Amino acid sequence: MLSHSICMMPTAKIEKRRKASNVLPLIATLLLGLNLPGGAAEDVTAPTAAAAAGACATLSGLASGGSRAPQLLASFPTAGKGALYATAFTYDNAVTVIALVGCGRPELARSVADGLLAALNRDRYWHDGRLRNGYAAGPIGPGTVKLAGWWDDTKQMWVEDRSQVATDTGNMAWAMLALLAVYQAPGPSPYLTGAEQIGAWVARQLDTRGAGGFSGGTFGHEPVPESLRWKSTEHNTDLAAAFRRLAQLTGELTWMRRAVAAEQLVAAMYDDRCQCFAAGTTTDGVTRNPALALDAQVWPLLAIPGAATRYAAVVTSVQQRLRSGDGYLYSTASTSPWTEGTAQVSTLLALLHRDAEAAALLAAVNRQRAPEGYYATSASSIPTGFELDTAPGKPRLYLHLPHLGATAWAALAERHYNPFTGATSLP
Repeated sequence: MLSHSICMMPTAKIEKRRKASNVLPLIATLLLGLNLPGGAAEDVTAPTAAAAAGACATLSGLASGGSRAPQLLASFPTAGKGALYATAFTYDNAVTVIALVGCGRPELARSVADGLLAALNRDRYWHDGRLRNGYAAGPIGPGTVKLAGWWDDTKQMWVEDRSQVATDTGNMAWAMLALLAVYQAPGPSPYLTGAEQIGAWVARQLDTRGAGGFSGGTFGHEPVPESLRWKSTEHNTDLAAAFRRLAQLTGELTWMRRAVAAEQLVAAMYDDRCQCFAAGTTTDGVTRNPALALDAQVWPLLAIPGAATRYAAVVTSVQQRLRSGDGYLYSTASTSPWTEGTAQVSTLLALLHRDAEAAALLAAVNRQRAPEGYYATSASSIPTGFELDTAPGKPRLYLHLPHLGATAWAALAERHYNPFTGATSLP
């Protein structure tokens, strides 16, 4: 979920890889059944009466506050003064685009996707295919798209968070998935062009150490941000899905090779002993970070063809080690359920046809509903097990605030809609 907010969004996770096997035979195998050149995501019917009263309605309300002009939505609508105030994290907005498509509201989805496109094309400095991790929320006017920030009374200066102005590869994958969710294939489109531009930037983060895959991205301000040398299971899962979708829509095998590279990293992170995925690698690109985080377990099963069968034991491991009360923890370091993650498990179980379990989790998610969205957690705060990029040594937390990402995942769970495939099915 990806390394998205200064204090509570999932941070870039660190992962490990083993030595890559021959890629070309794997590509040939993966291309079996690949529908080239592909087309638009499956049609989604209008929301049912039950859905209209739930998360889809809440999410649609957040997105329809203004006109259908380009916009980016606040990730934490009720956050007070500080780093989260009026900040639109790229990940949250990307998931929102996909969820709105799943909710049968493509016109609202396009308004947010157009906001992402504007940010891509009208950055104050970068013009190389990257997005920032966060922007200022609101309608997008002419000129440079504004970045988030706040006035520091102590320093008497305007401050921008170094993580928000940076670029995580996982967030880029979600932006690609969002643009492709509103792309009407076949034919030229700014959405397809935008996804390809982002994908080309991510491709430059390819890492040959260990099992390959893609490194974390960058951290800090222009013109020379720090390169993030760790690799994330979560990020590479997202990229595998995004690259695969581009291959399907364009017919270009280069995208499939990149999908394979990302999938090899994810496969290398699987640990037979715990029947789970490591979070990723440390900065050497090889040594495993053994942290057990929920999204690194659930997302591969949703995103990678055959993974739900190949790694079926992960579901049991997650239930045994990350279940808490009526929901699921962010990681083994957490103390209370994580709303977004509980919705992710609900989505997976629904697509595995474990309907009663999925419904029970969705009911738990719905108990976190507020007028401004779904609370990130029922507790006042929960630790994620990761540290703030901007303040090493300080824990990254989720707070009891309405959260756009949680609301979007609640809508996805409500519609049994897989954001990685753009369909009500596993890949």
